[in-house]
Amino acid sequence: MFNIVTQKSPAREVWLQQLAEAVTNPDELLRLLSLQNDPELRAGSAARALFPLRVPHPFIAKMRIGDANDPLLRQVITLKSEFNLTPTFSTDPLNEQNSLIPGLLHKYQDRVLLLVKGGCAVNCRYCFRRHFPYEENKGNKQNWQTALNYIQRHTELNEVIFSGGDPLMAKDHELDWLMSQLETIPHIKRLRIHSRLPVVIPARITTTLCQRFNISRLQIIMVTHINHANEIDSEFSRAMEQLKQVSVTLLNQSVLLRGVNDNADCLAKLSNKLFENGILPYYLHLLDKVQGAAHFMVTDEEARIIMKELLTRISGYLVPRLTREIGGKLSKTPIDLQLQ
Repeated sequence: MFNIVTQKSPAREVWLQQLAEAVTNPDELLRLLSLQNDPELRAGSAARALFPLRVPHPFIAKMRIGDANDPLLRQVITLKSEFNLTPTFSTDPLNEQNSLIPGLLHKYQDRVLLLVKGGCAVNCRYCFRRHFPYEENKGNKQNWQTALNYIQRHTELNEVIFSGGDPLMAKDHELDWLMSQLETIPHIKRLRIHSRLPVVIPARITTTLCQRFNISRLQIIMVTHINHANEIDSEFSRAMEQLKQVSVTLLNQSVLLRGVNDNADCLAKLSNKLFENGILPYYLHLLDKVQGAAHFMVTDEEARIIMKELLTRISGYLVPRLTREIGGKLSKTPIDLQLQ
């Protein structure tokens, strides 16, 4: 078993400190961006009662001062429209809230999702789990052990996906413990980690974490969640370089969001910038119909038009797969670009 050093490393202290200092008041966020007098944004402050606002300073630093339509700001700012109840939208759009084992979702035949932690470093307003009952699915060793016992029994599984919340909210020693348990299960070959933390707090990719990945017998895949090229900066690039040096496979998934990335030019810039950092564009998701996020919706036909144009802008290997997830289905559902 890999022994995590008990003394905190400077990098570890940095990410924890940045996490603790995250902005949670919409008025403070608007003040930092010189937008405190914007009537639309000020009117949305009350929406934090529906879903708390949380934004770390490293992510805020990438936003444009004085720009109410900044694509990073639009992903995280509370808006009055979140109070609108939208027909066909749901608080549980993927039918995930009745799992028999707390924090474990066996949605696909050969892989399971383990909701390692319920919290996130940033609360994206379009989050499909914004209404998820995390209190009933706590990320603790008791629930983890129950999940591990299930994984041990189900030999059809070959991959475990760390999800959340955000799994990298777990500390290095907690991830070490989980990985050590998984490494004793012979039929588990791969560990996939879906996380927003590397882009909102790049310091989360610590030397200790990379060392742990390096000695694992499991193939490690890190799936970042980046929606716009402006999210990628030099600090993030350095974090990705650390992961590449220990042979972590890097993929990215995005969500197609109105007012954020709903055009081919924006998506082309994102794909190119991802690939410059050794990250392969993986999925472009249509919005999950979660109540409170309808203002982000891009229709299927609009998405097809955008994707057809994107195909003319970049190499085929840089084009993410346009897809949607449907609760109860055994896989993602690709969107046929030829349908009218």
